[in-house]
This record gives sequence, structure tokens and C-alpha cells, in this order.
Amino acid sequence: MSYFSGKKVWITGASSGIGEQLVYELAKQNATIIISSRRKEELERVRANTNQPNQIYVMAFDQGDMNSIDQAVKEVEAKFGAIDFLFNNGGISQRAEALKTSEEVERKIFEVNYFGNVRLAKRVVKKMIEQRNGHLIITSSFAGKWGFKERSTYAAAKHALHGYYESMRMEIEQHGIFITLVTPGFIATEISKSALDENGTGTGKMDLNQSKGLPADECARRILKGVTAKKFEFGVGGNEMLGLAIHRLFPRLFDKILRRQSSR
Repeated sequence: MSYFSGKKVWITGASSGIGEQLVYELAKQNATIIISSRRKEELERVRANTNQPNQIYVMAFDQGDMNSIDQAVKEVEAKFGAIDFLFNNGGISQRAEALKTSEEVERKIFEVNYFGNVRLAKRVVKKMIEQRNGHLIITSSFAGKWGFKERSTYAAAKHALHGYYESMRMEIEQHGIFITLVTPGFIATEISKSALDENGTGTGKMDLNQSKGLPADECARRILKGVTAKKFEFGVGGNEMLGLAIHRLFPRLFDKILRRQSSR
């Protein structure tokens, strides 16, 4: 029996990238999985590609629409009751300079990456508290640890997740609820293609750093290993993982290194 066998798992951002690979890995472990994103047709594709399609439940919703989130929670709770794991993985990235980015785009990034993330978690946690058991896994980013060129609003939203969930962890752990923050580095997904420019349009381009990143399936396996170990927070990536130690121990050196890096 695996750690996730027979457990009810909800994964957002499940139509591509890390979320999609988490679906495949958890399906192998015989979990009952709810998969979510805006694109229902892509979710159906993911479902069909698993080895256990009958154990996959598609729940499409828009993480930037609070009413859409509420309706999704209502439907999931009606069908499954309290879930055991929420992989709060959905989000959108940014490739635009701070001074050129419109306030509308900034608000959209925060609606999806922060407000939508938190709204879903709060509603799921209330049901978890009733069963006195549950685990939230929040996908942050290295940008949640430090800022970077063309990531101002994205980094701000990810920083906010750390402050929020570190606080929430202390408040709800007495109810048997655990929270893990995951900070991926460069992962080979297409997140840069859908990243918003200053006008709110997807760039449609793959970053060089992203294309050379850790494969998404390996990232998913490492995430599940960290979740199984009940880590408070951990990073996932390649050589850029050294940045976590350098940033902590040698901040001035880290700043010099970061400034020499390409933003794409």
C-alpha cells in the first residue's frame, strides 16, 4: 500500500506541467483524484492518459473567479466529502517589466495566484478540520524567495503565499492539518508560454531556462517524496537549487549572480 493509496486528492493546474505529472504519479499509487483547471478538454485528455481513468474526476473551474471556486468546492464536497490532500498548484506567470505592467494585469495575477489559491484552501480546510486530518501542498516558486527581472507581480504573489501559509500552518496544525510549501526552480513545462506580458497577453514563447529545466515528471516524483516526508518547505530543481543556500548565506554574492542571469 502506498502513502496515497485510497486517499482523496485534489490537484489544481492539472491540465499541464507539474500538475499533469502529479496526476499520473498519483494514479499509479491508486489514489482517487479530482483534477482541475480552466480547460475541461485538456483535463479529459489527462484523465484518459492515466492508468486509472475511472478513479479520476474532472472538475473544471477558473481560479481567477471566486464564484467558480465556490461552486467547485460545493460539488466536490457533495461527491467526496472532505478530501485528504489538496495540491494547490494552479497559477499564471509573468514576463514584463514592473513599470510597463498595467494595474489590470497585476490584479489578474494576484486574483489567480493569491486570492484564488487562498479562497480554495480556506474552503477545503474547513471540511478537513471536521475529519481532523488533511494536507495542503502549495506550489510556490523560487520567485517566492527572491524577486527577479520581469517577475515583479508574480514574485509578489508568491511571496504573499509564503507569509499566508506559514501563518495558517501555526493556526490549524492543532486540528491535524499539515501544510507544505514547494518552491520549484526551472522545470521543463510550458508555463513561460502562457506567462502574461505587460498587456495581459500570453508570450507564446518558451524560456531557454525553462526548456533546460528539470523534467516535470521527475519534479512530480520529488514533490510526492517531500510530501510523504511531511516537510514544511522544500525546493525542487537542478543546479539552481544552490541558489537557496547562497541566498541565505551570502546575500551580496547572490545578488551579483542573479543580476547576470537572463530573465528568459
